[in-house]
Amino acid sequence: MEQNKAYTNNQDSTPFPLERPEISGGERNELYPIFLKLHNLNVLIVGGGNVGLEKLSFLLKSSPNANVEVVAPWFLPELETLAASHTSVKLTYRKFNRWMLRKRHMVIACTDDLKVNKRIYDLSRKRYLICNIADTPPLCDYYLGGIVTKGNVKIAISTNGKSPTTAKRLREFFEEIIPDDINKMVENLNEYRKTLKGNFEEKVQKMNEITEALKNNSSSAEQ
Repeated sequence: MEQNKAYTNNQDSTPFPLERPEISGGERNELYPIFLKLHNLNVLIVGGGNVGLEKLSFLLKSSPNANVEVVAPWFLPELETLAASHTSVKLTYRKFNRWMLRKRHMVIACTDDLKVNKRIYDLSRKRYLICNIADTPPLCDYYLGGIVTKGNVKIAISTNGKSPTTAKRLREFFEEIIPDDINKMVENLNEYRKTLKGNFEEKVQKMNEITEALKNNSSSAEQ
């Protein structure tokens, strides 16, 4: 059987793989990690309880200027305090209504009513909005994984929704072993990159040579 067969979608003539390659070693995490500029997007969180507070805290820790509207009939005092300290966060004291999905990019539903959460997910899918239903992996288009931030360096960790505790421990591990001054190295390399001449491939090759030397120096220092 041919390994690279593809078929053509009649609507847009885009090729898609006919078969997935076999994966050795069992299940694999097929999530695609991206880094979103939440200050350029509109995020909706439905739910003002403990889970809503957790989700909002997670977003703001990584993206302090994220544009977020939180909708609920009531809010925990801690959530109100957190929102008050971020001008980009809006609280709306109302029950969820479908019109609240207008002009959104991503949605998080974390009410204590499973039927409401499922309705939000279904409505979001109809509008092609990515949605996360808290603690319900089958109703999640994305997960909020563990994040390590050191200045301009950011690492996202996912366990494919299997074990948030493992993601937490890995985050703590990387926070400990990654030096705080790594951001200075990144900034210095960025300035050096601006001085390089030549085409893109030549610049990439030169930067690879430099960072390879840094790795080797680090290995020598540990021995």
